[in-house]
Amino acid sequence: MIKLRLERFFFGDKYTVGRLFIDDKYFCDTLEDRVRDLASEEKVYGETAIPAGTYEVRVTWSPKFKRNLPLLMGVPHFTGIRIHRGNYPKDTLGCILVGENKVKGGVINSTQYELLLTKILSGKKSEIEIINKK
Repeated sequence: MIKLRLERFFFGDKYTVGRLFIDDKYFCDTLEDRVRDLASEEKVYGETAIPAGTYEVRVTWSPKFKRNLPLLMGVPHFTGIRIHRGNYPKDTLGCILVGENKVKGGVINSTQYELLLTKILSGKKSEIEIINKK
């Protein structure tokens, strides 16, 4: 089984930055929407990061993006959560963007990380653990 770990470490008003590890080896940076405490805050569509936890990941066809992408299964209060390319919070819509956090509030070189991650995970059993490192 391939084990992904996403360690969120910067919690901004509009976005969240993290680091993605594959089997305990650093892979890339991540960008997500703002983390909200869904026990006390209301979920805002397209502006809320998924809850911390462990989720099965499957590479499946995305009708929206017209390509195979990693899909997180069983995320409470969310559907269609994928790991994909993008650069800024407006590109996330609750999903996890991969790339290099070399610009404030964004990631760059996202396409190469999406393609490589999708290749690594394709046809393999995998899961992601998401941790808030506050």
